[in-house]
Amino acid sequence: MRTIDDRIVHELNTTVPTASFAGKIDASQTCKQLYESLMAAHASRDRVIKNCIAQTSTVVKNLREEREKNLDDLTLLKQLRKEQTKLKWMQSELNVEEVVNDRSWKVFNERCRIHFKPPKNE
Repeated sequence: MRTIDDRIVHELNTTVPTASFAGKIDASQTCKQLYESLMAAHASRDRVIKNCIAQTSTVVKNLREEREKNLDDLTLLKQLRKEQTKLKWMQSELNVEEVVNDRSWKVFNERCRIHFKPPKNE
């Protein structure tokens, strides 16, 4: 799901012209399309990660409730810890997303600021 972010520098280098080639390609349209793709990809990943966090949180909550009823069940304890670890991993993934998104927007803005101005509401 991070392909667009992983390849943004290459994408910009191959589609946004330098000053000497500016007349041959419509850089504003290219930057607009890239902007829309980035927005869609970031929103999609954010939605997926948050959905996974919500589902795993529900599982952890249910396992905690079961664990309180049956403190001697070691299998239940192991399962609870496994789900808690998964939840922490997913929450840290949100931080990774923030770093990846920031990097992509920085590169995008460096190359497209002359050709395209994103809408103010986003």
